[in-house]
Amino acid sequence: MKLWRWILLLVIIAALAAFGWHWVAEDPGYVLVRFRGVTAQTSLLTAVVLLLLAWAAITALWRLARWPFGAFSRRHRRVSQQRLADGLVALMEGRHGDAERDLNRASRLGTLRGPALLAAAEASSRRGEHSRALESLDEAAQIAPRAARVLRARVLRRDGKAAEALTLLTPEADSGSLSPGGWREYALAALASGDTRRARAALEPLQKSGVLGARGYNALETQVLVASLNATADGAVLNTLWSQLPKTQRRAPAVVDAYARKAANFGLVLPAMDEVESALRREWSPQLVETYGSLGGDDLDARLRRAEGWLDGHPNDPSLLLALGRMCVRTNAWLKARQYLERALALAPSANAWEALGDAYAGQGDAALAQRCYRNAIAIARGDNTEPLPATNIVGGRLDTRPIAIEERDEHGVPRLRT
Repeated sequence: MKLWRWILLLVIIAALAAFGWHWVAEDPGYVLVRFRGVTAQTSLLTAVVLLLLAWAAITALWRLARWPFGAFSRRHRRVSQQRLADGLVALMEGRHGDAERDLNRASRLGTLRGPALLAAAEASSRRGEHSRALESLDEAAQIAPRAARVLRARVLRRDGKAAEALTLLTPEADSGSLSPGGWREYALAALASGDTRRARAALEPLQKSGVLGARGYNALETQVLVASLNATADGAVLNTLWSQLPKTQRRAPAVVDAYARKAANFGLVLPAMDEVESALRREWSPQLVETYGSLGGDDLDARLRRAEGWLDGHPNDPSLLLALGRMCVRTNAWLKARQYLERALALAPSANAWEALGDAYAGQGDAALAQRCYRNAIAIARGDNTEPLPATNIVGGRLDTRPIAIEERDEHGVPRLRT
């Protein structure tokens, strides 16, 4: 397609040149120049061509005369660009000292001064030289004030001065003129300083900008909402906040878990269980299942039967087995608790499962095995090896580590044959 365009353009130029030549040939014009007794006569077309050639010659001579004087500046520009590139590579590789040196040298070139100073401030901050980073940002603020302000807030937050970072960004946040990176720093500074209201206010602009991507935004949103729920002072404030959150924000398992645990601490066990059960009906979550098993309340037997019904769909979930074991311990069903907890340990050993198993043995009056389970819980938390239980004390004689097979059916309800 491009070849045909060039051919068409050449044809048009040739046609215009032909018509133009005939037009000029009819009356080429006349130019007379007389200077100090010298007379020059020519046609208008020739005069125009001579002027263009003279202009081209003068330009070439001027550039040739300037070339020796511009060699130093060209070398300075080339070296500065190379230093900027080397400094950015060193910054990404973690060689922050080298990066700071190269970037400060690159900042001597006016066109690179702003980006180089910003990157040098970031290198200084990563080295822990926050005062030097702020000095670089003072200079960078004269060229790129908005970027320097955002980076200054980040440096202050890293230096443990989250309140100062929040104060720095608040005027632009109130006017809605913060950049996407500024909104992120605003949210993180608000979280670090305990101002969860301002952190929540930053979520909407961040979501609209799309700068963090879906995964990054969801992680930050969950962090902000969990902190907001945990910061509530009483049950009324908690329920008010929960009711004000959009439905999309109340669906994340970590957010539901934070609400359920906080509500249970305030004595609101039934609302906590309702939210957990609703979330589990929408989407299975091991985190919420474990929380479900740790909640208090008087209807423990009904909750135990409901959770045992989930085994049909999730027979190999260690979190569900742990929750069942904990509830059985609280109902003094020691043997059943041991069965659930031993299988949970066989599938995925955890400190919580060992602790719950220790509670089951303690309830049966076996202090020695209870202490061994507690020691194993501490060992897993530390990353040490655990001490296995005697085979004679395991329900069934040994731990069954084989996953329970889940029956698979096709769209007509007919069981599939396993190959």
